[in-house]
Amino acid sequence: MAGGRLSRVARWIRGLAGERPSAPAERLPELPVILRRDPLAGPYLAAHADGDDRRAAAAASSAAEAAVVARAWWAADAWSHRALWHFERADMSLAATRQARRIGDIRVAGGDPGSARRYYAEAISEARDIGAEREEGLAALGMGRAALDLAEVTTARRLAAVAEELLARAGAPADELAAAKELRGAEKTVGGAAEDAADGAEEG
Repeated sequence: MAGGRLSRVARWIRGLAGERPSAPAERLPELPVILRRDPLAGPYLAAHADGDDRRAAAAASSAAEAAVVARAWWAADAWSHRALWHFERADMSLAATRQARRIGDIRVAGGDPGSARRYYAEAISEARDIGAEREEGLAALGMGRAALDLAEVTTARRLAAVAEELLARAGAPADELAAAKELRGAEKTVGGAAEDAADGAEEG
């Protein structure tokens, strides 16, 4: 069954990623001075001082996305981790899953695909727990791109096949499906591709 195949593949993905990120610390360290000087820090610092995790998470996430646009990868990573911490503290599971995936995206963009994989694996695991197939598919796609950057072409294609099936089942936008197909690099039916991925996972 499809669910069984995807469960096997999920175990394979966790094996690829190695150790998962540790649970968030009870307290956040002080925001680095260079980030405190950022004009976008004001809303975050105010929300954090008020103990409003939802507002702090949203502000940190916005700051992270602005840093991505500026290609300031260290700042984007730092803000994203703070957003993830606050999303988790606020029990915003879907938002936390997306933020973990975004950390993976940022690490790939910043030239560190190896460390990105554990964040994608975290996002995949959390997405499975909450039944968010589109997020699971996007995280698998991101992990596949990281694998391609590491010259692991076969792994990248297997992950792309998994992503394609998940995104198709979730009714994801056409551009996301096209990205998975492009990464997979071969024309196959969705079911056949997922079977190949599962078979490869079992062989590995």
